[in-house]
Amino acid sequence: MLANFLIGLREGLEAALVVSILVAYLVKSDRRHLLRFVWTGVGLAVLLSVAVTLGLGLQSRQLDFRSQELMGGTLSLVAVVFVTWMVFWMAGAARSMAGELRGRVDAAAGRWWSLVLLSFLAVGREGLETGVLLWTFTRTATGQDQPEGFETTVEPLVAASLGIALAVVLGYLIYRGAVTINLTWFFTVTGVLLVLVAAGVLSYGVHDLQEIDVLPGLGNTLYDISGTVDPNAWYGALLGGMFNFTPAPTVLEALAWVLYVVPVTYLYLRSIHRRTHPAPSPAPAVAPTEGSTL
Repeated sequence: MLANFLIGLREGLEAALVVSILVAYLVKSDRRHLLRFVWTGVGLAVLLSVAVTLGLGLQSRQLDFRSQELMGGTLSLVAVVFVTWMVFWMAGAARSMAGELRGRVDAAAGRWWSLVLLSFLAVGREGLETGVLLWTFTRTATGQDQPEGFETTVEPLVAASLGIALAVVLGYLIYRGAVTINLTWFFTVTGVLLVLVAAGVLSYGVHDLQEIDVLPGLGNTLYDISGTVDPNAWYGALLGGMFNFTPAPTVLEALAWVLYVVPVTYLYLRSIHRRTHPAPSPAPAVAPTEGSTL
């Protein structure tokens, strides 16, 4: 639930910021007549995202166990790549996004189809990522290798929808000037949380591939604390749904988790620190005066 809500909120807010920048710039530059092309691109992107999400869910029900595990494990790895790229990209693009989008709007203003394509690509990228991530995170949150009914996945999807709805509201309030959000702080906190979520998805994908012998070591359990941490208790369900915590991971699952979390978290926090605390510019060199010695 929380992982899907976080994905919906973050991806939705990124898309909402893009749309609000496009709309605000067209309104302020007295080009309201071009707004319909922006909304056309946004609508097409939303339809494509919904189609991808539903298509993944329907396709998975038509596969046998091995194919499902292979698809689930592969898409888990794809989702990890998406999340990793997303957190690093947004950390660096938040400050320059507005200027880049305004430049693209000016370049596309004379061609209506260019504005449709611009808004479609800007929002569609977030939507496609969301579709893959929601399918993967819903699968890991429910612990299902063979989904059999809509009722088993409705809660994660509702959580993601609530996150997207909140993002839309925040995007509108930001556009109206009613709310000011410290985007650096927001994306830093959610970025760290998503790194942990992605690590859980990675370990889940590794387990999927171990179950069909694509990866070895299914029977090599690193530790078993199921007697101490009850996965059915509220805290076990929270850790399992949010970070895919398992009380008895295999050696390869735990190794993949550690080898992902440690370097990615370090590099991410270092990149944030460098952008928020840039190195001071060196003092200009002073030419020696006549008669001075070096």
